[in-house]
Amino acid sequence: MRSADRGASELARFAVGVLLLILLTACGEREPAPRKEAAASVAAADPAVGRSIAERHCFACHRADGSGAAPGMPRLAQQNAAYLVEAMQHYAAGRRPHAVLKEMTPKLSEADIRNVAAYYAGLPALAAAPAQPAERRSAYERGKVSAAACAACHGADGNSTIAGTPSLAGQQPIYLLAALAGYHRGDRGKPGLASMLASADRVELESLALYYAAQTPVQRSASAVGDAAAGELLALRCSGCHGTRGVSSDAATPTLAGQDPQYLLKALGGYGKARHHASMQRQFGALGEKEVRDLAAYYAAQPGRPAQSVQDPVVQLAETCDRCHGEAAAQVATPVPRLRGQDKDYLVMALRAYRDDRRESTTMHKMSMPFGEAAIDGIASYYAGQGAR
Repeated sequence: MRSADRGASELARFAVGVLLLILLTACGEREPAPRKEAAASVAAADPAVGRSIAERHCFACHRADGSGAAPGMPRLAQQNAAYLVEAMQHYAAGRRPHAVLKEMTPKLSEADIRNVAAYYAGLPALAAAPAQPAERRSAYERGKVSAAACAACHGADGNSTIAGTPSLAGQQPIYLLAALAGYHRGDRGKPGLASMLASADRVELESLALYYAAQTPVQRSASAVGDAAAGELLALRCSGCHGTRGVSSDAATPTLAGQDPQYLLKALGGYGKARHHASMQRQFGALGEKEVRDLAAYYAAQPGRPAQSVQDPVVQLAETCDRCHGEAAAQVATPVPRLRGQDKDYLVMALRAYRDDRRESTTMHKMSMPFGEAAIDGIASYYAGQGAR
């Protein structure tokens, strides 16, 4: 896959600005009622027999206490028995991918599966796994920490005071992530930025974009670069993409309101030269230098606003997830897994699988589609840090 195509695919998943709305809407739709066989499968089971079966087949990975032998292996202690039965049935039928489990589960009878599920479901709750300090941070907090390295040029809160340096406060998150990813790959200029971002992973880049999107742009005074009143008329042609008065409502299109005027001059004057964008080049091919200056003066003087209103949606998202995965997960006839106290790496992989439609669940696929890596990491960290109850 070409880097541009790969970048576009990754950006499509980073809808931080609409993450909360989509999740709340999708979560209103529950999975179909539990199948009768799922409820019946846990009606009669023997945990003692299940232990002997698990000792032969499961202890190497999931241990006797259900704790998981390594990161990425799910914790099974006190897991919902009906969910465990359904999961093993799906592995046996090839509906869930896992090389070892696809080989092992077909060897188990239905009674064996029920007994193993009853054994693990009946184990004592495990303490929450100790988290590293970085894992306790939300995406917003991670972004704030990373932004400290950018403050010298872009300001502590993304409001630049250096002429010619763009402000990042309130900027649209997908647009900002695209820019950061371009610098990270070396596709955009500024070798200094490429070296600063060289060690950043996907979570850090998304967290930076989320942090800056949630900051409030400062109101700039009138600029001497041009005539703002004349620029207002010219800006009408730009409003379809960049929004009324330069405040974009599209997460992939930059907000221009409140931007540094010298940076706007440099950016607007660069299309067709250092910058390439077919639509922008058509727009600016007919504009002279004075008109570009007037546009820059107009947009610089407009009030901006944060593009992302929720600084850290993880706790609110978790409250929504708990509608299905909270106390409802204790109902043995309902095949819904417990998430509290689960292994973080396993949760990350599971959410990615639902997002990418590699694990079967219509509702979970809908919910996970907008998740970027920062959102997935935040939700997984939150649940992994909660003690099972």
